[in-house]
Amino acid sequence: MGRLATAMMASVLVLAAACGKTESKPADGTAAADTAQTSETDDVSEAALHVDVLDCGKIEVSDLDAFSSAGDYAGQTDTFTDTCFLIRHPQGILLWDLGLPGMLATSGPQTLQIFTVSLDKTLTAHLKDLGMTSDDIDYLAISHSHFDHIGQADQVQNALWLVHEDELNAMFPPDGSTAQVATPEQLALFAMFNPLERKAFRGDYDVFGDGSVVIFETPGHTPGHTSLQLMMPEAGPVLLAGDLYHRSESRELKRVPRFNYDEAMTLASMDAFEARAKELGATVIIQHEPRDIDPLQGVIQ
Repeated sequence: MGRLATAMMASVLVLAAACGKTESKPADGTAAADTAQTSETDDVSEAALHVDVLDCGKIEVSDLDAFSSAGDYAGQTDTFTDTCFLIRHPQGILLWDLGLPGMLATSGPQTLQIFTVSLDKTLTAHLKDLGMTSDDIDYLAISHSHFDHIGQADQVQNALWLVHEDELNAMFPPDGSTAQVATPEQLALFAMFNPLERKAFRGDYDVFGDGSVVIFETPGHTPGHTSLQLMMPEAGPVLLAGDLYHRSESRELKRVPRFNYDEAMTLASMDAFEARAKELGATVIIQHEPRDIDPLQGVIQ
């Protein structure tokens, strides 16, 4: 979430230092060799997808001005949910987004500037409740690399990381330099991705090869921001928006946060996203919007 979120992340990671450090291998900025996808695919209608919607934290915002370059959110407040999605497919399990840093579950809420962040339950605890462990996760993908979407990479270290090439290069520049505008605290979160086997991609990425779970480009919030298309057996087409939008009003008014990587790129992505949603007749889920998340009651079918 830009510079303000960087400051928030710094506060959170100071706490992390007190709770123990995560050891990781040095980043070399390069993608691992591609892992071959299965060539045997099922018809989309036969892909018995099931999605568990996981509460990965809460973000209270005391002044929303940073979330609209138009200046019309100044002085408003809101509470964002922070959501992860566990997508079960006959050929494997994908975890979409990683929520807030796990140490918040023991530290309690932390406040800095306009943000108060909190987390009731870690991903590991969520998986235990579902009768699973991190070893059951085959694939990991993040919509983008802001701290509230990458906070628990240390808990899913055996998954194959599916990452847009531009987002990977923003986190780990190919020339070996550190990420632009990256603080030591940001780099500490990025470092949790170092041990992961990774597959970088461009364009649409069909996770299971049957069109049922597709990661697609929506750049602008960050260089390689992505969204997720699901073809659900009961709900039909569903689009998870990542942080293309943060709240319902942002979608209705096409509001762009002041801290986005590129405003024009964001607006173009909004247009492409809405065209896709219209063509598919898809349900759109804004991942930070309680009005979209709460009615799901923890599941998409």
